[in-house]
Amino acid sequence: MAFKLANISGQAALVKGEHYYDLKTISNNALSDDTLDALNHLDELHKLNSSLDKTNPTGLLKDVSIDAPISNPKNCYAVGLNYRNHAEEAGMEIPSVPMIFTKHTTCLVGPFSDVEMRSDHVDYEAELVAVIGKSGKDISKDDAWSHIAGLCVGQDISDRVVQFAAKPPQFNLGKSFDTFGPMGPYLVAFDELEYEKGFKIECKVNEEIRQDDNTNDLIFDIPSIINYLSEIVTLNIGDVIFTGTPGGVGVMEGKFLQEGDVITTKIEGLGTLKNVCKRITNHSGIE
Repeated sequence: MAFKLANISGQAALVKGEHYYDLKTISNNALSDDTLDALNHLDELHKLNSSLDKTNPTGLLKDVSIDAPISNPKNCYAVGLNYRNHAEEAGMEIPSVPMIFTKHTTCLVGPFSDVEMRSDHVDYEAELVAVIGKSGKDISKDDAWSHIAGLCVGQDISDRVVQFAAKPPQFNLGKSFDTFGPMGPYLVAFDELEYEKGFKIECKVNEEIRQDDNTNDLIFDIPSIINYLSEIVTLNIGDVIFTGTPGGVGVMEGKFLQEGDVITTKIEGLGTLKNVCKRITNHSGIE
């Protein structure tokens, strides 16, 4: 059975059902509290997960705060225009290579964190996120899954004013405001066959469904993204990859996020994010 790795208030833990199990405790101090360090011990995580039924849980998930599942990753990459229906709604050609940009890792927050907006043109983007579990360079597509620790749900929140302020547009800052990378709730270990079946991906704003698709609509799948990226950069353990968003983003219909909106992002088998939008007074001239 696949493990679920969680970050409980800065402490690495495995999750089963409604309970969490402190990783340092259940490993008899063989593993540390750090979730990034835990990815150096994937085999041990699988072994510990298989014995959770015989282990006393540390506590209930409902009683704790859950942070982003990977603590302090070195890099966070993202892919733009990577669903066919999103390219079509934007009136753009299907790209021939992945359109890669970066999100600064300081934007990454937990699955239930507030999203702090500094303009009236902030948008949602539901995404499947992959996390690297084995470093590598020039990774082939066939070998890509051996480098993946697991998958989770992500939101690539985007300030469209900043994104399109420069000519040509630049993506990294407009998508890297503090709180603009909710992810989680856990890192779930999946194998290649399970991924190839595709996952239903959905985003609601309040109770209105805005995005409803399947990850099979990806133009470049995860192995293709890893192959392309690793030809350029060495992928490190813990590196985060947002794989793109389906059609239905707010900018297409002028449906931007507002104070008090609740974004609910769900991917089957991976869990749900729920983030409340907060409008922050702006002093930088961004409008």
